[in-house]
Formats: sequence, C-alpha cells, structure tokens
Amino acid sequence: MIITTLTCTLVALQAKAEIDSFQQTNLKDIAFDAEIVRQVRSELTKISDDYARSYVFDKIQILAKEPFKLRLEASSDDTKVVYVINGAKQSYSIPKLRLNQRTDLSKSPGRRQTFLDFGVPTSSLFADLFVAKFVRYDRESKFPVFDLTYPAALDDTTRFRVWIDPDKRITTKREWYGQQGQLRATLYFNEPVSVSGVWFPTSLLVKNSENKFAAQTKYSHIRINSGIPDSNFMFK
Repeated sequence: MIITTLTCTLVALQAKAEIDSFQQTNLKDIAFDAEIVRQVRSELTKISDDYARSYVFDKIQILAKEPFKLRLEASSDDTKVVYVINGAKQSYSIPKLRLNQRTDLSKSPGRRQTFLDFGVPTSSLFADLFVAKFVRYDRESKFPVFDLTYPAALDDTTRFRVWIDPDKRITTKREWYGQQGQLRATLYFNEPVSVSGVWFPTSLLVKNSENKFAAQTKYSHIRINSGIPDSNFMFK
C-alpha cells in the first residue's frame, strides 16, 4: 500500500512538471542596465573565446521584448556599439566606423541571445526554439530541473540544464553543455526583485567547467512592461 501511494505521488508530481507551468507569461518587455562588477579573463577564456569577448564592455544598456527582440548598446571612449537581434536575424554596428554587419542565425541557435540569458523562461522560448524535458525535482531546493535542447532539424546538440523557481518563475541555475557533451559553464541567477509584478534576477554569477569564478554582472534600473517600441529593434 505504501509503495503504491508513493508511486502515485511521484506520477502526480511528474505530471505537473511541464515547462508551461513555469514560464514567465507576464513579461512583455524589459529595459535595464548591466554592469560587470568583476571578471577573471583567464577563467572566462576557458569557457570560450567568443564568450570572453562578450565581457569586453563594463557597462551595457539592454532592451528586450517578446518574442525574440533584443538591443544592446555599449560605449568605449567615444565609440558606440549597437547589437540587435530580431527573430533569427542579428545586426552588429559601430556607427562611428560606418560598420554594419548582419547575420542570419536561423541555423545557429546557440548564438541567439534570449530572455533565458537573463534568467527568465518565457513562452516563446519553448514555442519556437527549445525542447524542454523534465529531469527531476532538486533534492535540496525542491525546484524542478529541465534539460533544454534544440530541435533535431537545427543540427545543434548544445544542451542546457536549468533549475526553475516555481514561485518567481526565474531560473536560479543553468548548466551549459557544448555540442560534444562537455560542461562549458554554470550560471547562477541571484538577488531577484519584483518589478511591476514580475520577478527578475539582478545578479549573474558565472563559473567555468573547473568551477572557478569567471565573472559577475549586476543589473539595475529595471523597467518592466513599459511599452518599448518595436522601432528599437529595427535594422538600419
């Protein structure tokens, strides 16, 4: 009888562990500032050279909007860099140098930045980009754990394992595994705040595969659902 009861309980729990139950459905758009408060370059490069290059600017202004719209602006001395993603299209520009480069990322899903990079699982991620598979409930936190993979048609075997806070609907931890199955980095999303009824992490801590500190980023001046115009994500 006890075994039967436990089995029924486990089945009931797993039946509830669908990614739809843990998506942040109230987040439409967000604007915030990101500041790298500390980084160790030698440890970042162990993750990848491309990932390390994403930490070249200390401060970045970020706009993001559902679905799949992102704009990053950063400045170094008197040179501004603008990075835009709209759907599967990417634009990288340096106005001062009259440089404007566009890339189609439809076959390179791993290069697309999304709300998941800021610790928020939104519905568009699982409609068009990721396939989510329930793994277990974490023994310590009791949070559901999911493996996120790309559809087979995209030919990218990169995998992410995420721990999701079911009440705040944010990821608290994300493991990043490369295409050969190797652990690349672990990301910790901490210090969440509630803005306009939506929870959002304000601290990102990154460790490499050796579990060594690589970088920490803080988010501030957070504005949620302010009605960011689509014109911010248009390519020029």
